[in-house]
Amino acid sequence: MPDNLLGNEKVNLLLVNDGQDLAQMGLDQSLSSLYEKWKIEPTVAVGISAGQERLQEYGIANRPDFKNRGSKAHLYTSFIVEELLPFIDKEVNVNISGKKAFAGFSLGGLTAFDIAWHHSTVFDLVGVFSGSFWWRKKDLSDGYTDDDRILHEMLKESSAKPALKFWLMTGTDDEKADRNQNFIIDSIDDTVDVVKELLKKGYQRPSDIFYYEMVGGKHDVPTWGKAFPKFLEWAFAK
Repeated sequence: MPDNLLGNEKVNLLLVNDGQDLAQMGLDQSLSSLYEKWKIEPTVAVGISAGQERLQEYGIANRPDFKNRGSKAHLYTSFIVEELLPFIDKEVNVNISGKKAFAGFSLGGLTAFDIAWHHSTVFDLVGVFSGSFWWRKKDLSDGYTDDDRILHEMLKESSAKPALKFWLMTGTDDEKADRNQNFIIDSIDDTVDVVKELLKKGYQRPSDIFYYEMVGGKHDVPTWGKAFPKFLEWAFAK
């Protein structure tokens, strides 16, 4: 919760998947520093700890991957929209009148994207750090092509253009895999291809889409912790 509210401020809401990692990322310190510098508006931040069934609860709702992971993503979506948000409204003693953002890391980022996309009347912003945009319906050894990526397919099939803004981050050392041997790691290829699909929908750069590629960034909590203040300033700037 932001401190010293007078009651007339515009207060934002941020939900974060894999909230168990936020303390290690130094979220409190990042928020305090940005407040002291008058960089961001007051923001209620809610970290959602992942459960033991993370690989089933995270993913694209009703579209499990080739190993049937994500089979409970629709239930997690219902939890967020029907249980958690009403609970926050009841427990938080301030009027959240500003922006509502959903962010996540790796598979949690993919999940945040999916939930926000299908609930754009609730959310305004999406933040994805090293997103698992490789999430696919066919294994590499079973004749995989890029058309088998589930989120990209979802975007292509969707006729809607939700009123959302997107902050997408990758690290140049996110991984070593390079499926198509184009000397660009897959996490960057997959994220750039998400940007391309969004541009086809009519979203604009940089007003609607911000892509941040961190040189030397890895697929780990310290990297995401370094990137997180940049996301906060983009999402909730004064």
